[in-house]
Amino acid sequence: MAKVYYDKDADLKLLKGKKITIIGYGSQGHAQSQNLRDSGLNVVVAELAGTENWKKAVKDGWKPVSAGKATENADWVQMLVADDVQSVVYKNEVANKLKKGAVLGFSHGFNIHFYQIIPPEDVDVILVAPKGPGHLVRRMYQEGRGTPNLIGVYQDASGKAKKLALAYSKGIGGTRAGVIETTFAEETETDLFGEQVVLCGGLVELIKVGFETLVEAGYQPEIAYFECLHEMKLIIDMIQEGGIGWMNYSISDTAEYGEYSRGKRIITGKTRREMKKILGEVRSGEFAREWLLENQIGRPVFNKRRKEWVKHPLEIVGAKLRGMMPWLKKR
Repeated sequence: MAKVYYDKDADLKLLKGKKITIIGYGSQGHAQSQNLRDSGLNVVVAELAGTENWKKAVKDGWKPVSAGKATENADWVQMLVADDVQSVVYKNEVANKLKKGAVLGFSHGFNIHFYQIIPPEDVDVILVAPKGPGHLVRRMYQEGRGTPNLIGVYQDASGKAKKLALAYSKGIGGTRAGVIETTFAEETETDLFGEQVVLCGGLVELIKVGFETLVEAGYQPEIAYFECLHEMKLIIDMIQEGGIGWMNYSISDTAEYGEYSRGKRIITGKTRREMKKILGEVRSGEFAREWLLENQIGRPVFNKRRKEWVKHPLEIVGAKLRGMMPWLKKR
């Protein structure tokens, strides 16, 4: 079993008086910067002037500056811009301003693991990866709780990189929930695999095809939406709270028997083989090359799929039904 680190294992004093730069005020950037500030640390936010994220940073009380200016004399530079532009921002703005002995931090290992960013040898290269989206990282911190974190050390120039990673994790609330040590390779490969096979690719396709199957068989789209999408959260919440066993205990025996007797007919040997193939594409760098090329040529496949999805009946029916659920509007 992996060792889990908590508040008592981390020393926030290691970051006191240090200049921490957050580059990018997106999902993770807005959460981590505010949590660090609320933890009493000195934080500078870097964002492109005039953008929506820049406006949000100003609204949240920051005076955002350029990435290059924010990097000057920074003791910690946390790279939180999107994966596909991160290396460009690093090369153009950060690399020539990063001081010796600083920490170069990431919340996803993509650009280090796939050699899009080659850091100098005289800096610590650290991973602090919250296992949740930024809005959850922020909300949990404000409620006095935290989101579990992964930490990893790619390069330990100072000899205390792990302690620094734990300190930063404490600053954003991660040690309240628990921190597990990993590597840049493990975090990157498992994260990409999980997104593609289970959390996003697999789950969305399962919901979509289930919905389409019911509608094509003549059932009302609204009923299909409830059965294949809306109730998903109820199941996931039970699994998260107590595992699959608790979920099975909570549902009907009929539903549980359906799981045992029919689930393997959906996730077949062919599905498993495809999962292994996708994992191979992640580990070899094939997916990374494909995604980087997709961005270089203007995202034609990505943009086409996004436009198609907006018009899907599942989204249209879902928007209508969610409009009838006032409790969802709070989010």
